[in-house]
Amino acid sequence: MTDKEERAHSMPHSDEDAARAERIPDTPQTRAPAYRLAFTDREFLLRKELRPVRLQLELLKPEMIMDERGIESTVVLFGGARIPAPEHADTARTPTLGALSKYYEQARRFARIMTERSLATYGREFVICTGGGPGVMEAGNMGAEEAGGQSIGLSIVLPHEQAPNDYVTPDLCFNFHYFAIRKMHFLMRARAITVFPGGFGTMDELFETLTLIQTGRMKRVPILLFGREFWDEVINWKALAKAGTISDDDLDLFRYVETADEAVQIIDEWELPRD
Repeated sequence: MTDKEERAHSMPHSDEDAARAERIPDTPQTRAPAYRLAFTDREFLLRKELRPVRLQLELLKPEMIMDERGIESTVVLFGGARIPAPEHADTARTPTLGALSKYYEQARRFARIMTERSLATYGREFVICTGGGPGVMEAGNMGAEEAGGQSIGLSIVLPHEQAPNDYVTPDLCFNFHYFAIRKMHFLMRARAITVFPGGFGTMDELFETLTLIQTGRMKRVPILLFGREFWDEVINWKALAKAGTISDDDLDLFRYVETADEAVQIIDEWELPRD
């Protein structure tokens, strides 16, 4: 045994002490909350003063697991939870949602193609990453599973109970309390970002991504908006540029696409723009 190994194992592991603590005699002192080991004390960890620690834990846990799985890069799919599969278009909440169901199939096909690329890297690169929910997210995870690969789901606790979709790889299905940390994990490994029609959550994810790239806080990657008609109707990009609140160059931060094949081609041909 080397000196380094000896030093690394000279003290008891925390899990060993946690097990010992469960076997101590039951007395008024040992039942008191103050006696609990801090790292096993749920009430302590949930105190408001421990928020910085919880933020760190939410950053660390998925990061460590993805590192252990050898995941180097991801391809992100943002998009609406309410967009139905084409076979359910007739029962959509609105005619517009029914019409947007075509993008469910495009998301599924895109994820399948990119996962086939991922498999060629032994699942290290181009791993599909979604929010783990229904709609476009489900389509992305489904496409990855159909290709025989793994995919990531970054779920979040919401007021209404919602389980992740059935197609997320179980060992890569994460759950978050903090939206901010969840969005960091979407972007930390992203090689490309696709944005399908969606609501407030999709808009939030899109605009945070654009802002990070616009301000130089994130390296440029392809940002591909599926469905030009939808996006031009809900966001007047040219009006923002005309008003001077963004520059004309900011409109080059993203591209419109209609099909999975278009998106794949742009990613294949992507070169970082020169300053």
